[in-house]
Amino acid sequence: MNRFVLASLCIIAGFPTAATTQQPAPPPPNPPTHSVQGAVRVVDVRGRALEVTTGVGMALRIVRLEVPADVRVTAAGAALSLNQLVPGDIVRVSYGGKAGGYLAYTIERVGRMATGVEATP
Repeated sequence: MNRFVLASLCIIAGFPTAATTQQPAPPPPNPPTHSVQGAVRVVDVRGRALEVTTGVGMALRIVRLEVPADVRVTAAGAALSLNQLVPGDIVRVSYGGKAGGYLAYTIERVGRMATGVEATP
């Protein structure tokens, strides 16, 4: 009987230690991404930001994105710089959330407006 009690105590004493040594699963390496396609509204080269107007249902939505210096900007596979984007360009942006806003991961210009935004006489 003493051996049974001693063995039981050893098992019980060792169990909490084994349970606390397990590590929680690490977070995923990249945060979930979203994408938006719309027209460029504002390009802020100095502030490294971009505003994109897109349609959501029957409403318009403006998405303001922070653009880090290492973000890849392309058009038809060719590299562009942020200052080559102009209001009216149609873009597809992959982005994710961050504290205080959104952060762009990739920007692809997929088209340009055929006419300007000014009214014609």
